[in-house]
Amino acid sequence: MSKRGKENLSMLCDYYELTMGNGYFRKGMGEQKVYFDLFFRKVPDGGGFAIAAGLEQVVEYIQNLHFDDEDMEYLRGRNMFDEGFLEYLRNFRFTGDIYAVPEGTPVFPREPLITVRADAIQAQLLETFLLLSINHQSLIATKASRIVRSAEGRAVMEFGSRRAQGADAAILGARAAYIAGCSGTACTVTDELYGVKALGTMAHSWVQMFDSEYEAFKAYCELYPDNAVLLVDTYNTLSSGIPNAIRAFNEVLRPRGITKCGIRLDSGDLCYLTQKARAMLDEAGWESCTITVSNALDEYLIQDLLRQGAKIDAFGVGERMITASSEPVFGGVYKLMAVEDAEGNIHPRIKISENVVKITVPSFKRAYRFYDANGKAVADYLTLRHETVDDTKPLEIFDPENTWKRKTLEHFTARELQVPVFLNGELVYDLPSLEEIRAYCRRELDTLWDEVKRFDNPHQYYVDFSQELWDLRDRLLHNGGRPEEE
Repeated sequence: MSKRGKENLSMLCDYYELTMGNGYFRKGMGEQKVYFDLFFRKVPDGGGFAIAAGLEQVVEYIQNLHFDDEDMEYLRGRNMFDEGFLEYLRNFRFTGDIYAVPEGTPVFPREPLITVRADAIQAQLLETFLLLSINHQSLIATKASRIVRSAEGRAVMEFGSRRAQGADAAILGARAAYIAGCSGTACTVTDELYGVKALGTMAHSWVQMFDSEYEAFKAYCELYPDNAVLLVDTYNTLSSGIPNAIRAFNEVLRPRGITKCGIRLDSGDLCYLTQKARAMLDEAGWESCTITVSNALDEYLIQDLLRQGAKIDAFGVGERMITASSEPVFGGVYKLMAVEDAEGNIHPRIKISENVVKITVPSFKRAYRFYDANGKAVADYLTLRHETVDDTKPLEIFDPENTWKRKTLEHFTARELQVPVFLNGELVYDLPSLEEIRAYCRRELDTLWDEVKRFDNPHQYYVDFSQELWDLRDRLLHNGGRPEEE
């Protein structure tokens, strides 16, 4: 976990969570066990998959969830809450169960990223923070994954803090981008808190502070000879910027035997300028000098630059990654899936809508991922909680939206996607390090077929239902969503 200080964010909730909690308390329903799923309905940017992120912050939030005297004073002042409910909040501690998909997992619509089993009041009060944490970081990780893949193995640095929508968006956005494959960040505090390597050289203001561009470059090389990356587009890239950079490299670095250096371009025709820059550097004997570019990049611009033959070694990507500007909402939701009676019987619940995508998948479930003999993911599979999958036998799967699309899987391996995180309020999950999450994400991405990873019109990866889950959902739909008769 990070070194970030503990924060009491208990009041970071929608007001209706408190009014509903008060209502549950007064109606004697507050301790009834319920099941909620956090899931999403659509992959941003029309992509084939998303990347789950934000679980560590959920864990930190739950561990520190409490209501203090100031919270009590505020709530009492609203003249809406029962004193017994306020006393309940004063002694609040999460005592439920949470199951979650590990951070860095490629995920798909409709499958539960987080499942909460807890007393009704507890489960309801978690809604806002769970959604904001998973929605934000999954959004940025998903966008960053697209951008990193577009770079075809070249380094991508996260440069977006100044365009992020608030401090947490900058700090945790950089964390999410690193999970998805970015090589580092310009956000220093993310390095301090999470160990994401802070990167950066100079701004145009450094060059402008000196009487000449050459003096600015020479001074920088003298100060940071092992990290001399010079911004060459302050005045004129080809006639002054690159020649002055070469002169500084020759006079400061070459006598010291240093060959590691670089230039950065932040404006202009990046394809043309990098081609010219590469030729000039190579002619001057600086074949090892790297070329980094920035300036409102995204996956499509990067793709185009490389297809056009741009000579680029690394990319700095800012606003379009940190804000996921092409589709800046992840769209995760938190829905009631079941209630549990005093005898431990689970009663499914369903949300019905004329908008088919908003119809929920009821009850307490398991989510499996199936891999073929080559280790490639072929489908995800949702079952009721009591069901298990025997991957030693053939299994028929189908597309729930087109049930006639059926196929039989043989010689496959099944892996359950969710892991227990909290049981009876106790943390039972060893949170992995950020490096472990990043490596896991990379491995799991390698299990996806290239067709699923296409940016445009990706192959549809099926999230299938077991027959028993399908039949349950069908019965509830035909019953108008009302609880099944006992």
